[in-house]
Amino acid sequence: MTKSIEIIVTPEGSFQIEAVGFQGTGCQEATRFLEEALGNIQQREKKPEFHTATRRTNQQTQGT
Repeated sequence: MTKSIEIIVTPEGSFQIEAVGFQGTGCQEATRFLEEALGNIQQREKKPEFHTATRRTNQQTQGT
């Protein structure tokens, strides 16, 4: 899935930021700069993807 950040602005001037395609804390990291720039966060809703751990694979080889 392609990662994107959607910003919805209402006629009243409020806004909603939605991170699409991110897993774990990646959504917070991706939107942090917008939250800091726009300020005053009233509500933060975590989608099920937030609770999905990102997979990391570490591979180690032993020299001969």
